[in-house]
Amino acid sequence: MTDAEWAEVRAALPVPGWLEGRGGRPEGYCHRQMVDAVRYLVAGGVSWRAMPADFSARDRVYAFFRRWRDKGWTAEFHDRLRDRVREAAGRDREPTAGIIDAQSVKAAASVPAATRGFDGGKKVNGRKRHIVVDILGLLVTLVVTGGVRHRPGGPGRHCWPGCASGTGASRGSGRTAATPATSSTSPEACCGSR
Repeated sequence: MTDAEWAEVRAALPVPGWLEGRGGRPEGYCHRQMVDAVRYLVAGGVSWRAMPADFSARDRVYAFFRRWRDKGWTAEFHDRLRDRVREAAGRDREPTAGIIDAQSVKAAASVPAATRGFDGGKKVNGRKRHIVVDILGLLVTLVVTGGVRHRPGGPGRHCWPGCASGTGASRGSGRTAATPATSSTSPEACCGSR
């Protein structure tokens, strides 16, 4: 990370509690080195154990990352940087429109069955990434799910969360003959009155 990039990043970092007088022990490592190490791992897809010796000890870097993740600081940091980019582009800090997309990804055999599922529309056994980006293409949110856990037309298919008929198709996974071509979310419009 260049000095100019670090100046922008440093201003967006959460302020440690001990600097604001809220107590706590001063940290014994440089935030720039920690952020660089995490960026290296993410960009290269490197495992924690394969971290080069040029960075701080991997257990310290992992503890830094874990603490930020668990306290929600990683998301807060991302949101602050996104807000700065949006303001520099002359837009409001909060997006008012978004673009939603989902992608099914095959999972390796080593991925536990509890964290994957079957997407019947794409015939993929794995995980599903759901993203929302703003008009500038900046990430708003990302959710990874275990795919769709049912097959088209199979048992347990419900076309509306409150539906118990099991005859329709879930929204977003394609339509079957039993699913009406309406966009209403009411159970009567989706499954027919009973």
